[in-house]
Amino acid sequence: MKKALMTLASLALSAPAAHAHATFEQREVTQNERERMVIRIPHGCGPEATLRLRVSIPDGINAVQPMVKAGWNLSVVTSPLAEPNHSHGTEITEDVREIIWEGELPSEFYDEFVFRARFTEALPAGEMVYIPVVQECATGAERWIEIPGQGQSAGDLRYPAPGVILLPAADHGHSHGQSHSHSHSHSHGHSHGN
Repeated sequence: MKKALMTLASLALSAPAAHAHATFEQREVTQNERERMVIRIPHGCGPEATLRLRVSIPDGINAVQPMVKAGWNLSVVTSPLAEPNHSHGTEITEDVREIIWEGELPSEFYDEFVFRARFTEALPAGEMVYIPVVQECATGAERWIEIPGQGQSAGDLRYPAPGVILLPAADHGHSHGQSHSHSHSHSHGHSHGN
């Protein structure tokens, strides 16, 4: 009986698998806010388990902080920033460009992977921000990296990259360079004697 139920469950999951994409739990994020991003992985590569999940962080997203996941190894790939920025009195000269989780997620199961990030005003408000995700399995991969072109929607693509709509920053509205001229280091730097 248990084997029959597992077989039925496996068949039920394999039918919609072709249409089940990697997606974000969030539909919208706000410029200049630290957002908690949850990637939903609905299946593996056909019957194969997902062994590695790679998330490519586009330009305009910074302060990336992936969450440790029990049973999975976590690593990041960083690159130098064009211009250093400051956070809590510390100069930041590089940022995360790729997050890599390595473990095992059987194809018949669902899981979520979490990171935090800040979506800057370098990204246009009101538009979809796509974050490519690749699931690597033993002999194949599910590459959720396709970005719709002019006149296309994600529904037109076989392997659409997950995306979120970027809302304008609440405190800056239409003003672009303003957030870059504010400096928190002045207010923090003089409050301590040394």
